[in-house]
Amino acid sequence: MLIRKPVEEVFKAFIDPAITTQFWFTKSTGKLETGKQVTWSWEMYGVSSVVVASAIKENELITIEWGTPATTVDFNFKAMGDDATYVEIQHYGFNKTGDELIAAIKDSTGGFTTVLDGLKAWLEHGIHLNLVGDKFPKGK
Repeated sequence: MLIRKPVEEVFKAFIDPAITTQFWFTKSTGKLETGKQVTWSWEMYGVSSVVVASAIKENELITIEWGTPATTVDFNFKAMGDDATYVEIQHYGFNKTGDELIAAIKDSTGGFTTVLDGLKAWLEHGIHLNLVGDKFPKGK
């Protein structure tokens, strides 16, 4: 997804929970730092996930391990001139096969697409779309 903001700003949006909570999870125990364990929470669903950043390259890459069993997520950032950033997310390391693997990949792809959509709206326009919170409303 192309985000029309400088790479420094887009990268920081994934490191700093004060920004990330505007488009993804609702609470975090801290900023992402290499080797540091944090917990991300989605309070509307009563769900949390322990996250550990295994690699951080300023304005280029964030790699996290999360979930049970743990999988790996790479957030790749590529500056597109001075005022735009291309963000690519890769999620891998699933311990599933067959239909279960296909379902996990589908869920991951849909979830991270929603995250990127929310990121774009927030950083480019200052709009909090509440995409994650509205994806699975109570009583649906």
